[in-house]
Amino acid sequence: MNMGILLWIVFGALVGWIASIIMKTNSEQGTLTDIILGIVGAVVGGFLMDLLGKSGVTGFNLYSLIVAIIGAIVVIFLVHLVRK
Repeated sequence: MNMGILLWIVFGALVGWIASIIMKTNSEQGTLTDIILGIVGAVVGGFLMDLLGKSGVTGFNLYSLIVAIIGAIVVIFLVHLVRK
């Protein structure tokens, strides 16, 4: 497995876990869901920042972590809207 892919999975898991704690959904979802939401959240966060004229996820740094967490929070919120 490519080391870059492994790092993105770890980054996604961290982002998804932090976002699930912020949104108080940590007990409802497992590790795989955290990883998926974190990776999707990084993409969504990058897209949202592009819309605002800012840079998206730029690598493994604090700025990218914050952008990805914001995106994951948006994704969790939208998933909960669809489930209701």
